Amino acid sequence: MRIVLSRKGFDTGSGGAPSPIVAGRPVSLPIPTSRRSATTYEMLGLGELVEKSTRGKIARHHLCHEDPMFINGQCIFGQCGAAQSHLSNQGVGVGDVFLFFGLFADEATGERHHRIFGYLRVHEAAAPSSLAALDILVRPHPHTIGEWNANNTVYRGEGGVAGMDHSALRLTQPGGPLRHWIVPKWLAQAGLSFHRKPERWLDADRLEIVARGQEFVTDVGDNRLALDWMNEIVGLIRS
Repeated sequence: MRIVLSRKGFDTGSGGAPSPIVAGRPVSLPIPTSRRSATTYEMLGLGELVEKSTRGKIARHHLCHEDPMFINGQCIFGQCGAAQSHLSNQGVGVGDVFLFFGLFADEATGERHHRIFGYLRVHEAAAPSSLAALDILVRPHPHTIGEWNANNTVYRGEGGVAGMDHSALRLTQPGGPLRHWIVPKWLAQAGLSFHRKPERWLDADRLEIVARGQEFVTDVGDNRLALDWMNEIVGLIRS
């Protein structure tokens, strides 16, 4: 089995600000876009938040890339290009789990940090045309709109977002810096794609993540410690 740490939502490069935590609930803001979308921030109930988070630089009527899309206990996530090639080369597919993380601002202090905010257990990995028969979609998924790379793929399955900013979902170590994460001790042995250099592993439970990159994959097989950790994280998201 594989666990994918998947970077999504606002950051300093896409959106220009961290996503907010509101009344203890992390709210991942989808990145802005000018094409291949039929969804605005206002349509998602995020109009006021995006204007406040960006100090008016991004308006509520601006189009956004709603991906991953969470609907009725399911998650639909699209990927293509080099990032999808990486997922394919790593063997990611049915039975694997995506843990989505992003950049957030602490509600009390404003401290920027990375945290996990959602998950997807993959039941299907297919071409976007497979979504045509789904009756749960209330808006078009962006990976079904316009032209995409030939390897355009959607992953679908059980999924959800966190209702609380649990401390165990935070990745950045207390006090920072931003890219220094606290990670489970089994991860160093299992390995994480894009993090092969030994100097990135600062301690048994510390990792300096790469500055960019979307999909970080660890093949944990049947490692009980890893599976228990993943189930704990999913349980916290669902709680």
